[in-house]
Amino acid sequence: MQERERGFTLLELIVVIAIVGILATIAMPAMKDMPRRAQESVLKTNLRTLRDVIDQHYGDKGKYPSSLAALVDTGYLRKVPNDPITKSSDTWIPIYEELDPDNPPAEVETSEDGQPGIIDVRSGAPGNSLDGTPYSEW
Repeated sequence: MQERERGFTLLELIVVIAIVGILATIAMPAMKDMPRRAQESVLKTNLRTLRDVIDQHYGDKGKYPSSLAALVDTGYLRKVPNDPITKSSDTWIPIYEELDPDNPPAEVETSEDGQPGIIDVRSGAPGNSLDGTPYSEW
């Protein structure tokens, strides 16, 4: 009597391939957005860092920085980080403090050059995030 060789039947192989195909179909949409999610995560981190450094500058000097480059010049940053969406450090949108017209600049805390300082920074990236909010509102 011949011994039968052990192995998988064609039906078993087809079932396994079908299950793997179904799992891949479910996972693909989630994987499609991963690079963009990573960019948005880096953008949030960079914005948090810039905002923290602006606050540290104000806490140390009593004045807001006149530009993002001033944060590098004074040693608060090694370099201005890139916006991961635009891949440039030149697209940040600085938000300047509003000076009270009743108080001339000599009586208010201004930046080193007497101009209003940067109190916040936003992304200059066009378009919307995955949750639908414009990057410029972050």
